[in-house]
Amino acid sequence: MKLDIHKFEKDLKISIKDKSLLIEAFTHKSSNKNRNNEKLEFLGDRVIGLVLSKKLFDMYPNESVGSLDKRFAALVNKKTCCSIAWSINLQKYIMLADSKKKITLKDQKILSDTCEALIGAIFIDKGLNFVSNLILKLWKKNLENSNVTILDPKTKLQEYSLGVNKKLPFYKIISSSGPKHNPRFKISVSIIGSKTFYGYGRSKQDAQQDAAKNLLNQIGNN
Repeated sequence: MKLDIHKFEKDLKISIKDKSLLIEAFTHKSSNKNRNNEKLEFLGDRVIGLVLSKKLFDMYPNESVGSLDKRFAALVNKKTCCSIAWSINLQKYIMLADSKKKITLKDQKILSDTCEALIGAIFIDKGLNFVSNLILKLWKKNLENSNVTILDPKTKLQEYSLGVNKKLPFYKIISSSGPKHNPRFKISVSIIGSKTFYGYGRSKQDAQQDAAKNLLNQIGNN
């Protein structure tokens, strides 16, 4: 797969001096084990966290740390990063070992990881001020909607369990299958006094969310 870096820059209205950074940001580890986007993803995750946490700090000066943390979690989770990636067509540029594979919204981890890697690459090339403005532009709608905090199932179950039992839910990995670039996890969850429920997902986090949702549905707290 040949990357059209010029088209990507034109679409996003940016110009990157070091084009190799973009190539690295779009290279999935299945495509190149030695030079891929994992380190840029690590960096980009922290840059996004810094910029968005500062923005929330400024937007909600009177809120508690707990409330800010919930808003922050909704802004930086894989689902949100995946939607940001999709909105700027990153799926068209990601390089996988299987060049014929068509990336869809179901490939949440691949898309969200690439989004973070791209932010890391732009941070290195353009600096904090530039990438901060870009992040705030890309996350604008999400920030505007952050006044409505919607708890994910895992957080909801945690709050319920702590409130009723003073104990955290217990999660356990039952199995993992599939290739490294497309795994499938089965995870169980239980709380004091409940049966064991199971969840499935392409990441441990997704499987935990699914399991928590199934338990919440059973106890009528959804």
